[in-house]
Amino acid sequence: MILYNTLSQKKERLLKPRGRALKMFVCGPTVYDDPHIGNARTYLAFDAFVRYVRNRGWKVSYLQNVTDIDDKIIARAREEGVPAAKIARRYERVYLGNMRDLGISSVDRYARATDFIPEIVRQIKTLLRRRHAYLIPGDGYYFDLSTFPDYGKLARRTTLQAEDAVSRIDLSAKKRNRGDFALWKFSKTGEPSWKTELGAGRPGWHIEDTAISERFFGPQYDLHGGAADLKFPHHEAEIAQQESASGKKPFVRVWMHTGFLTVDGKKMSKSAHNFVTINDFLARFPAAILRLIVLQHHYRSPVDYSDALAHGAQKTLHNLEQLLARLALVETAGPMRPAVAHAAKNAEAKFHAALEDDFATPQALSALFAFASFIERAYPSLRKKEAALAAAILEGHFRMLGLMLAPFSVPKGVRALAVLREEMRRGKNFAAADTLRKKLESLGYRVDDTPHGPLITPWQ
Repeated sequence: MILYNTLSQKKERLLKPRGRALKMFVCGPTVYDDPHIGNARTYLAFDAFVRYVRNRGWKVSYLQNVTDIDDKIIARAREEGVPAAKIARRYERVYLGNMRDLGISSVDRYARATDFIPEIVRQIKTLLRRRHAYLIPGDGYYFDLSTFPDYGKLARRTTLQAEDAVSRIDLSAKKRNRGDFALWKFSKTGEPSWKTELGAGRPGWHIEDTAISERFFGPQYDLHGGAADLKFPHHEAEIAQQESASGKKPFVRVWMHTGFLTVDGKKMSKSAHNFVTINDFLARFPAAILRLIVLQHHYRSPVDYSDALAHGAQKTLHNLEQLLARLALVETAGPMRPAVAHAAKNAEAKFHAALEDDFATPQALSALFAFASFIERAYPSLRKKEAALAAAILEGHFRMLGLMLAPFSVPKGVRALAVLREEMRRGKNFAAADTLRKKLESLGYRVDDTPHGPLITPWQ
C-alpha cells in the first residue's frame, strides 16, 4: 500500500509487517467538552482505513490515547465547581458513546493518560538523564529544544516559530528557549496531582502520547495519525521526546494527517453559531450520512460541511439502498453474461487500486457508483445471478469502509397490501389497484412498478 508520509512529504510504500501486527497510534480526544463533527471526520477516516487494511488481510494494533488531565479540563472543572476527574469521566463517556453511535469499532485500546503516570515519569527521567530536559524550580520540568536540532522536521517549521502555532503553548518566563514545552507541571492549589519522584504534579500534554505508545509499541512503530492541526507543535514534540529518549530514528515511519473541516466556509466556533457537535448531527441525520461525507473527500483534503452536503449524501445513500431493494426483486433465470461479470471485476479492481494509492476514497467510491449506474441501465434485462453479484459487490465493498447498506425494511402488512395491489393490477382491476396504492401512500410508502415487480419504499 502507498501512503503520503507527512514527514517526507511524498508518497511511500507501506509494507505489510511480517509476523506481527501493524502498530498504529492516533491522537485521541481531550475530554472537556462534547466532540464535534471535525473530530468525527478524523476518527471516521482512520476507522475506514483500519477496516479496509484488515479486510485485505493485515493485522493492525490500533491504539488511541484519551487526554483526561489537561489545562482545558481543569478550567472547565473550575467553571462548574466540580473535580477535574468528574469532567474528564463525563466527557470520556460522551466521546466513547459518540464513537459507538458512529459505528467506529476498529480501535483496539483507548488509553487514559492518568493510567500511565509511572510510564510518563519514567520517560521524563530518561530525558533528564540524557540532558534533554531541565527543571524550573516552582514550575516543573521542560524539554530543552536546543538539544534536538531536528525539531520542526515534520511540519517544516523552525524553533523560532515554535510559539506561533494555534495549538496549546506552555508559558513560562524562565524557559531556556521560546518553544520549550512542559513535561511535568508541579501541583497548584485546586489542581489534580500525583506524588512521584519528580515531585507532586501532573503531566504536560505531549508526554502522555510517547509514554503510552512506548509502553505498547516500543520506541519505534509504523504509523501515527491525527488531525492536521496537531502537526505543530504536538507531533513535533512527540518526535523530539521519543527520539531523544531512545536515541533511535525515526520514531514513526509514516505520519498520516487528516484535513480540516469547516462549516459553510467558516471555522467552527460557538460564537459564530456554527459549532456542530456529533450529537447535534446525529439528532438530524443517521450516522451513515456523516461517514459517507467523510469518504467522499480524500482524507488529506478539507471538508466544507453544510446542510446541503448532508442532504446530498442522504440522497445518495437512499438511491443505493433503493437499488439494493430493486436487485432483490430479480428472479429471472439465466447464466451470467460476460458484460456484467467484466463490469463487476473492473469495479473491484478500480476500488482497490484507488485505496491502495494513498487511501483515495473518493476514487474508490466513484468506481462503485459507476458500477451502480451500469447495473441501473442493465436492470430491465438483469438476471438473478447478475443481481446477486451486483448486490454483493456494492454491499461488500461499502462494508469494507464501514458503510453498511441494506435494502429497505417493509412491514408484513404493507407487503401484503402491495401483493394484493399487484394482483389487482395484473387482473386489470386498475381502480382497486389505485385505491390500494393510495392506502400504501397514506401509510408512508410508495410503490414503483419495475420490470421485475413492484418496489415498496418508505417516502423520503
